Amino acid sequence: MPAYHSIFLDEADLPLIGNFPLLPLRTRTRGPAYVLPALPPSESDLDIDPNSESYDCIDEILSLFRANVLFRNFEIKGPADRMLIYGILFLSECLGKVKANMTARDAEKALINVALEQFAIPGDVSFPLNQAFERPRDRQDAEQLRQYLSQVRQELAIRLLSRLYPGGEGPSKFWLSFAKRKFMGKSL
Repeated sequence: MPAYHSIFLDEADLPLIGNFPLLPLRTRTRGPAYVLPALPPSESDLDIDPNSESYDCIDEILSLFRANVLFRNFEIKGPADRMLIYGILFLSECLGKVKANMTARDAEKALINVALEQFAIPGDVSFPLNQAFERPRDRQDAEQLRQYLSQVRQELAIRLLSRLYPGGEGPSKFWLSFAKRKFMGKSL
């Protein structure tokens, strides 16, 4: 069975830095991403329809994480798959920080700290997948990519928290069962 690929592969005219896409996000976090419309009050963040105009790459990463994290290989079919790979690696890192005995407040602090800590971008020596990602063209592109990835990391951490602690109870043993999995044998 092959891995699941991004539905955003067909998007035309995506802005790229190197070969990393700057996909639009549904977010309140400040950053350079184009912001998608908020969800209608009747629609839940947990079961958003992929055909919705508010569906973004964060929703896709969260929905495909559990299926794709089981794969050791992943064929990259386009820039949107690179976002999917990065998001899955970051979610794996986040799940490793949450412990079974943590309260929702403690987990929130841990996830926000992971999202805000210093991180490597494509082209940095410590970035784990430099063979699949191109480095930014110049310092300005590198800074824009760092800001965008910071925005993505913060939004992923916030949305993961709502899945880990549904209704304030938790953490979800189902999500924590994936904490030790390493997608493609890598970590950020």
